This record gives sequence, structure tokens and C-alpha cells, in this order.
Amino acid sequence: MVTISTSREMAAPLDRVWDIVSDVDNESKYWHGTKSVRNISKNGNVIEREVVIAFKDSKTLQTVTLNPKQAIEVRITKGPLTGTKTVTVNAAGDKTRVDVVWDIKLSGMFGMFTGMVKKHIAEGTEQALDRIAQAVE
Repeated sequence: MVTISTSREMAAPLDRVWDIVSDVDNESKYWHGTKSVRNISKNGNVIEREVVIAFKDSKTLQTVTLNPKQAIEVRITKGPLTGTKTVTVNAAGDKTRVDVVWDIKLSGMFGMFTGMVKKHIAEGTEQALDRIAQAVE
């Protein structure tokens, strides 16, 4: 498994940050590695979806659990990579800290690209947090 961990403090209240990070249907606006999202089902705060990612335009199956104003837990169950992406938000006075932790494994022959993909996901996560910060600050 590959773990990638990134954090960013944003000069915005938790509610404003949560409104953007929890809008998982519009994830591609901030997370450019996400090309498209198609929801399969929604049951309360759990969403089953198919996501096309930038890595060779591959399809992944994901289960997203929204824990209001705390975390978004994405479980990637099928595709060239599997594992989890967890986005947590924490109020810090008039600022909000956003932490993103990926715990993923590349499937099959894609495993030989692990180092390259890890670097790409780490950079993409930093850029996504930059875009989110620009939107809320």
C-alpha cells in the first residue's frame, strides 16, 4: 500500500470549506484527476458511484461516506487503484484545516507505475487543496 498525506490550513470557516469539499458530485472542479462522476445510488450519507480518473481514463467504483462537517471517506473498490481517500476538516478558530490521506494500491500491471502515480497523486492533492483554498478564502 502507498500512503500519501497532505494538509492545508485555509483562512475560512469550517462551514464554507465543508460546502465545497462535501460537494462530491462536482469533485472534478477541484480534483483534476477526477474526469467524471456518475452516481449509481444514494442512501442517506452513502453514495455508490462510478468515477473516470485521469489515469488512462480508467473507471473506478467508489463508495463515498459523508460524515457531516467532519470527513469524507472514499473507498475505491474497483479499478486500476484500490484503497481509500479520506478528507477531514477541523475548525481552528476562524480557519479550517483540511487533511487528505490516501491509502492505495495499484492493481495488476499498474503496480510497476506506483512511484510515478504516487508523485502524481501527491501533486494533484496539493493543487486541489490550492483550488479549494482559493474558492473559500
